[in-house]
Amino acid sequence: MDQIVDIATDGRHLSRDRGFLKVSEGAEEIGRIPLDQVAGVIVHAHGTTWSTSLLTELADRGAPVVLCGSNHAPRSVLLPLEGHHAQGARLRAQWQAKAPLMKQAWKQVVICKIAMQAAALEAMGETHAPVAMLKRKVTSGDSTNVEAQAARYYWPRMMGQDFRRDRNAPDLNALLNYGYTVLRAATARAVVAAGLHPTIGLHHSNRGNAFALADDLMEPFRPLVDCCVRGLVARTGPEVNTEAKQALARLIALDLPLGDGLTPVSVALGKLAASLGQSFEAGALNLALPAPLDALTLAGLGA
Repeated sequence: MDQIVDIATDGRHLSRDRGFLKVSEGAEEIGRIPLDQVAGVIVHAHGTTWSTSLLTELADRGAPVVLCGSNHAPRSVLLPLEGHHAQGARLRAQWQAKAPLMKQAWKQVVICKIAMQAAALEAMGETHAPVAMLKRKVTSGDSTNVEAQAARYYWPRMMGQDFRRDRNAPDLNALLNYGYTVLRAATARAVVAAGLHPTIGLHHSNRGNAFALADDLMEPFRPLVDCCVRGLVARTGPEVNTEAKQALARLIALDLPLGDGLTPVSVALGKLAASLGQSFEAGALNLALPAPLDALTLAGLGA
């Protein structure tokens, strides 16, 4: 099972040891995990060191190493140079993709995100119909920015009337930062594994954003983090502690409806990225997007 390794204690050393990622403090081994199970490594702590052999092993497995600031938002991501047996052809197809295909892809992503937001609100006992109805208004490329209209309705009901999303704010916002960092790492891994370049986005196009495509494809999955954070705050408060991090890291193993069955989030991200790569090569869109979770499962996140 894919797992996120979180390094939050100062002075830890990470190394490779016979197929394992080993965490040490001085001469003492703190813990180890099979390298094949590592979906990503998130580092918050100061003074963390690691061996080059570990970093190359993680790169061979497509597992990103994410370095975070004090607000738990990512500052740097280390990803492999090679991710797919046909990467050259995929990258050319991605770069040469026509604008109508890119816009239709973004439309489908936004519709899926809004459906997830509506399901999240319903699971929390909030009025969700106005958000669900917005799905019908999404146009190619979301030219009328229905995504923002949905967000204006969604956030006050999901997190409270006084909530403002601010990456630099503490508490609840810091919890969201951490959850989104986990999601972003898993998505970046999926994008590279599919032979795509994370900088070339469908919608996000900030010149300074090296992970625009990852930010695009993770959008439908964000409400999972939101539900988990709301549950955590209600149960234990807004502190970004070990228990909260573990709950948010477990989201990548959560089963989502996809196709005819259930698929873990980490695998669903891989299928979505792969389907986008295939769409670029075929010149026709066929995205593998998940359906919303049932209300009972959503309501139980963060337990």
